[in-house]
Amino acid sequence: MFNDLEILCAAPGVSGDEGGAAEAAERLLSPLGEVTRTPLSSVLCRMKPARAGLPHVMLTAHLDSIGMMVTRITDKGFVKAAPCGGLDRRSLSGARVTVHATGEGRETLPGVILATPPHLSDGKSIPPKADRLVVDIGMSAETARRKLNYGDRITLDGPLTPLLGDRVAAASLDDRAGCAAVIGAAKLLRECAAAEISVALVSQEEVGSAGAATAAYALAPDFAFAVDVSFGSTPDDRPEDCAEIGKGPMIGFAPILDRALSRRLTETAQKHGIPYQTEIIGSRTGTDADFIAVSRGGVRTGLLSIPLRFMHTAGEIAALCDLEQTARLLAKTIEEGLS
Repeated sequence: MFNDLEILCAAPGVSGDEGGAAEAAERLLSPLGEVTRTPLSSVLCRMKPARAGLPHVMLTAHLDSIGMMVTRITDKGFVKAAPCGGLDRRSLSGARVTVHATGEGRETLPGVILATPPHLSDGKSIPPKADRLVVDIGMSAETARRKLNYGDRITLDGPLTPLLGDRVAAASLDDRAGCAAVIGAAKLLRECAAAEISVALVSQEEVGSAGAATAAYALAPDFAFAVDVSFGSTPDDRPEDCAEIGKGPMIGFAPILDRALSRRLTETAQKHGIPYQTEIIGSRTGTDADFIAVSRGGVRTGLLSIPLRFMHTAGEIAALCDLEQTARLLAKTIEEGLS
C-alpha cells in the first residue's frame, strides 16, 4: 500500500490539470484490466468483462488535489495566484511550492508564498485571502513571463513522509489515500466472481465533481462505492465532528447514500472483525458520492471515508492501516454479493 501511495502522491494533479496523477494511476491499474482515460482526465479500468446476471460495481476515488493557478506576473517578477479548491490560507504564508510551468523549457520551478515577518507587522495582521496569494520564484519579470503561462498550476510541496508507527504525511493524501485504497481493493477482487468490477479514479472533485459525474454516466454501474477522506481527530476538535485515526474507515450514512449499502458495509465489518467508525451526514456528503448517486436513472451508492488530519494543507496525516482496512472492507462486501 505504501509503494502505491508514494507513486500517487509524487504525481502532480491539481484540479483541471490531473495529467501527472492520471499517468501514475494508469501504470498502477494496467495490470488489472483495460484502462482508458476520459476527456476530463479521469482514469477508468474495466477489470472483468460483462457477464449476464452479475451486478456492475464501480469503485471510485478522486485523483485531483487542491493547489493554485497563475493569474498574473508583476513587473518585479512575483507570481500572483488564485486557488484551485479550498486552500487553508492559515497554513500558506511562507509555504514552499512548485510551479508547473508550461512556457519556455516547461520546467518545474520552486517557489515560496510571500509572508510578512512578524517584526514588520502590527501583530494584528491576518493571512492574505486565498485569491490574493503571491509567490516568489526568484526571477525577473522578463524571465518569468517567458517561462510561465496564465493558468499554470502550483502545488504545495509535501512528499509522502513516514511518521512514527504507520502514520504518513503528505500534501495530497486528499484523496490519493482514497485512490490507493481503491487500487488495493481492486487487487483483492482480481478473482471475484460475484460482480463485474470497474475502477474510476476521477478528476475535478475539489472544484465540482465533473469527473465523477461523467465517469458514472460512462460506466453506468448498478452500485458504486466512493472512497474519500474525512476529518481525523486532533486535540482541539469536537469529538462529534471527527473520527480517530487508526481505528478504521468511516462508513457514511446520509440521505443521498443507499441505506442498505451502508448497513451492508457495517454488517460486513462486524462479521470479519474489520475496525470501522460511522459518519452521520444530515445533508450532502460533500464528496463525489453526491453526483454518482444521481447519474442516469440513479446509482445505489455507498461512501467510505479515511480519517485525515490537517486536511487541505501541505501536511495532511493518515494511517496506513485505515487505507488497508478500507480496501479489505470493500473487497469483502463485494465478494459476498450485492443485490
